Amino acid sequence: MTTSNKYTPWPHATVTAVADVLADTNEGLTGGEIGELLALIGVADADGSSKRKRLGQALLVRQARDQASNCVIRFIAEAMSPVRYRQRPDVFSRRRDDLNEVLVHVGLRVNDEGRMARGPAASTLDQAAQHANSLRAELRRRGTHPQVLAYCTKEILTKNAFHASLEATKSVYDRLRQLTGEQSDGSRLVDDVLAFGSTGTPRVAINTGTTTTERDEQKGFANLLKGLGSMYRNPTAHDPRLHRPVTDDELLELLTTLSMVHRRLDHARVKP
Repeated sequence: MTTSNKYTPWPHATVTAVADVLADTNEGLTGGEIGELLALIGVADADGSSKRKRLGQALLVRQARDQASNCVIRFIAEAMSPVRYRQRPDVFSRRRDDLNEVLVHVGLRVNDEGRMARGPAASTLDQAAQHANSLRAELRRRGTHPQVLAYCTKEILTKNAFHASLEATKSVYDRLRQLTGEQSDGSRLVDDVLAFGSTGTPRVAINTGTTTTERDEQKGFANLLKGLGSMYRNPTAHDPRLHRPVTDDELLELLTTLSMVHRRLDHARVKP
């Protein structure tokens, strides 16, 4: 996509969303980088109470003056130049995915080379998540539990579904250790903290355990965790990735299940 042509101005909300991504407080460009890039493309800097407002205002003012979105397109292209990310490929992947969730609304995307390209347009959030082709976008749409993402975001950014499934599954066992102080692992840990044991009361109880149904639910929950470990942690820890492929769809289903597990643990009663 060349900026020698004149492109229709983008909606205010789209330009603002682009600025929100590229000038994010924690993950975005620094103030110095924003000033450098604005100068590089010949756009006057602007005042703002934050990096995001500063960048958004600068681009909106220039777009209004030119009656074209070329300045926004060029800023994105310069900001996403791959050479800037030679030491941080995960940052490139994260920013590209986040930008593509926005750009899909104007029928554009950032490709693997960091260049602006034509893409399918979307008018709804569900369509945007689908067209952006971003695993992270779909995970956010599903409301994936932060405890899951904390363990596998790096692997997701590098599009390594095999190791993402391994690290995400570990999150549950680590959570049980954090809740109870136990140091065991795997099935033994699950039995130690979720089984009824000799006292008849699990150390981590997901319900009151006063009815047969609730006791069955507790046992089912424990068996689920053992099953997830047997399916995803043990094989991926011992088998080569070549012999244990994990598709993006399978990973999404696993992370959704693990999110449910963590949400049940959020409200569990923990016995000292």
